[in-house]
Formats: sequence, structure tokens, C-alpha cells
Amino acid sequence: MAEITGIFPQWGQAPEPLWREVLGRRLRALRADRDETLAQTAERAGISPQYLSEIERGRKEPSSEMIAALAGALDTTLADLTLAVTEDLRRLSRVGAGSRAAISRAAGAGVAGLSRPAATRTPAPPVALAMAA
Repeated sequence: MAEITGIFPQWGQAPEPLWREVLGRRLRALRADRDETLAQTAERAGISPQYLSEIERGRKEPSSEMIAALAGALDTTLADLTLAVTEDLRRLSRVGAGSRAAISRAAGAGVAGLSRPAATRTPAPPVALAMAA
């Protein structure tokens, strides 16, 4: 029951987007920015195009190893990808959780910045991660 109240903070409110949904939208935006097909990106990451499609649609929750492989296939780092998804989630919490259109806009914002060479990236502030008990 605690899970349900965490997802639906107040009765009648739209649910917050899940990490896997926002991650999937971000991955799809990165792939589209490179003008690549599912098959091209999936091949470089070592997964099937069907599985990549499921991840991009937020249907599957990939392992950390799979996320790292996808980040590498899209010429970004796991740290940069994670930071971008976290920023998308923060933006979404400000504009109204659960809005599919807001998720798409947030995932598409600043995609080009993720694929810049390391020398031109500005250092990201440290991110503290915490797990709920």
C-alpha cells in the first residue's frame, strides 16, 4: 500500500512518471538526434531491437549494465545519461507529474549536449542518490 501512495501522492492527482519511462524517452531522443534506427543502436549495444523498443517505451526496466551499454552505443556516459534523466524528472515534478507531453518535451530538451566530447562538457555537480527504506 505504501507503494501506491508514493506513486499517487494525493487522490485524484496524476501519477509521477516512472524512472524507466523518462529513461526510455531520453534514450529515444538521443537515438533520434543521431538519426539512427532501433536496429543500429541495438546492434552496437548488444541487444535486440525489440528489447530496445520496449525500453524506449518504458515497458522494461533495464539493468545498470544494459543502461551503460546503451549510453556507450549513443556516445554518452552513464553519468551524463543518469544526470539528464534526473533533471528531466525534476523538471516534470515542477510542471505537473504524469503528463506524457511534458515527459516528451523534457526528454528532448538539451539532447545535443549529452553527446558533446568530454573536453567541451561542463563538469556536473555531484549527485547524491538515496534509496527509500
